[in-house]
Amino acid sequence: MPRHNWLKLASAAIVGGTLALAAAGCSKGGVPEAVPVRSESPPAGDPAPSGGDAHPSRQPVPAPAPAHVYPLTGLPAESETKRRPILVMVENSPQARPQTGLDEADIVYEILAEGEITRFAAVYQSASPQTIGPVRSIRPYFVELGDGLDALIVHAGWSQEAMNMIAERKLAHFDQVYGDGSYYWRDPKRKMPHNLYTGAELIRKGAEAKRFRADWNGPIATFAAPPAKGAPASPDAAAAVKATIPYLHGYTVSYEYDAANGVYLRSMNGEPHVDAESGRTLSAANVIICYAEHRVVDKEGRRDVDLFGPGKGALLQGGTKRDIVWERKDGLIRAYEGGKELGWLPGQTWVQIVPTGGAATFE
Repeated sequence: MPRHNWLKLASAAIVGGTLALAAAGCSKGGVPEAVPVRSESPPAGDPAPSGGDAHPSRQPVPAPAPAHVYPLTGLPAESETKRRPILVMVENSPQARPQTGLDEADIVYEILAEGEITRFAAVYQSASPQTIGPVRSIRPYFVELGDGLDALIVHAGWSQEAMNMIAERKLAHFDQVYGDGSYYWRDPKRKMPHNLYTGAELIRKGAEAKRFRADWNGPIATFAAPPAKGAPASPDAAAAVKATIPYLHGYTVSYEYDAANGVYLRSMNGEPHVDAESGRTLSAANVIICYAEHRVVDKEGRRDVDLFGPGKGALLQGGTKRDIVWERKDGLIRAYEGGKELGWLPGQTWVQIVPTGGAATFE
């Protein structure tokens, strides 16, 4: 089922309350069951009093929250989720587009790599796409993301510092270049090196073969209930139906709000950014723009990127923008306003890491 349809289901199930997922620092990936909500109907034939508000017991009662939701999307789940996420390094050079599997990720981080290109870290827990890629190499700040999420880290090559971090921390990972080639394949319809792919179930089978720990010890995102239809926006939020993020040399990202589905549709250089297999335009219920310190560290142009913060940024949700302070806490980059964490809306989240002084614009 397309993710925006799940989003509609989640909205119907969650409106009227905030999901009890703010278990920052929780040591397990399970989600506690929601407290049941009273759902008694008023006695048949007993009308509400005339004039003024109806008696509270006769007001419409919101549907109870689902017993289980996915920890990184807030969308309904059939059971408690305990399996570790998979973080896959996905290429974003023009030769790699359109990519496959980004539309099924729970969270996608976009960060500059060396030179002028950006690269994705796509996180999968609620869905298990058969094809993800093209897969490319990893850098230290992406290792930090995977470690914070307690994820299985999937990559093809590395910088020396990134590999040192993986080895020193004894992180569970799959490196196509050095020993894990059986968990990847190449698509003959594309040119190397932009044709390397993997799949979620293939990686999970590999995790069993390698005897990696199966149970998740990662963080849980904080979610907010979607606003009721027609409800006014928060006084702290400004209308924002479009955002443009000009990364370097032609990597211009934009998001435009699709009110019918409650998501932001993503474009690259003015063209819809679509999935190669499904044909769907990539979208997000939440877009977090984080201004972070970047520093070039070698002649190849590799960077050191601060993913801990705190720093300034913006949060896009529901056609609005909030100015935020972002900070990585308990393994996730989170958004704060006035010292209070802002919950995500149920659905997919994209995190855009932009050099400090970047000039994102909003309309």
